[in-house]
Amino acid sequence: QQRRIDLSASGAAQGACLFVFETCLGEESSRLSVFVFCCSVPTVPVKNLNGSSPVHPALAGITGILMSAAALPVCLTRPPKLVLHPPPVSKSDIKPVPGFNHCCRKTTKKQTRKGKTPEEVVKKYLQKVKSPPEEDCTICMEPLGGASGYKGPGVTPVSRAESVGRLAQCGHQYHFQCLVAMYNNGNKDGSLQCPTCKTIYGVKTGNQPAGKMEFHVIPHSLPGHPDCKAIRIIYNIPPGIQGPEHPNPGKPFTARGFPRHCYLPDSERGRKVLRLLLVAWDRRLIFSVGTSSTTGESDTVIWNEVHHKTEFGSNLTGHGFPDPGHLDNVLEELRAQGITEEDAQTEK
Repeated sequence: QQRRIDLSASGAAQGACLFVFETCLGEESSRLSVFVFCCSVPTVPVKNLNGSSPVHPALAGITGILMSAAALPVCLTRPPKLVLHPPPVSKSDIKPVPGFNHCCRKTTKKQTRKGKTPEEVVKKYLQKVKSPPEEDCTICMEPLGGASGYKGPGVTPVSRAESVGRLAQCGHQYHFQCLVAMYNNGNKDGSLQCPTCKTIYGVKTGNQPAGKMEFHVIPHSLPGHPDCKAIRIIYNIPPGIQGPEHPNPGKPFTARGFPRHCYLPDSERGRKVLRLLLVAWDRRLIFSVGTSSTTGESDTVIWNEVHHKTEFGSNLTGHGFPDPGHLDNVLEELRAQGITEEDAQTEK
């Protein structure tokens, strides 16, 4: 939003007047006041940059100030409009995503895994080390040749021959007791993640609360993808009570901003990303319960490091289109959660 204030003074130079443009920068309600001298010579328009942040209108104003200093009058244009949602879509225009035999996925409460102790899980992914190297365990920061620095509960004593182990795939070495303690402090889902290189052993799952994921094709194109329609994903998670896998078991958690609408291009690559997002949803990795980075609210449902586009027709917040690298970035983020393109072949 902009408003123009006439600050002409009787002592001003003839043919010149002073205006103040106050620009409201989105939801943050910050204001930028730009003082512009408008003279009789033709003005030079300074248009807002097409970008992904509400800061860009401010950049246009700063450009205007610099040009004013160079004796070039300026004219600021209105900032682009935020477009979060597509035009209204009738039910008859909503179509299934090609190649998918369903359009909805639900998750329920966590299913407990029985039969394996933390020690058994850790041993499954370790190789024995007869002669530990002369370096520190990066978990407890104590020498690998000595005892584990972890002294807490839940870890049973081990023989010297089993005190250090090497993770089979990546080769990083740790105290066995440190790995058990790390596992106990996590989701205890039967998987283990190397704290050094983040290699995942087993199938990683999260603590996403129960909810519903819907997806379909709408007859509109996303900016930057004019040759295809758009996939709309709708996530819906209600508030509830935290379980044993959450930060504060037994305490209520909130769920702000649901249902949340997200968008992908209905292209071959966009559908591949959708298949992997379904795998992530089933493994409860799309959302988590924690502290919001935007509001500071604790015990609330938050995104879990897999970025989504929630802005349909613009990119003022950085969560919209066009963004040529978005699909590649999402694939990389899913890979960091242990979900690869091979998983897309099993998802239908």
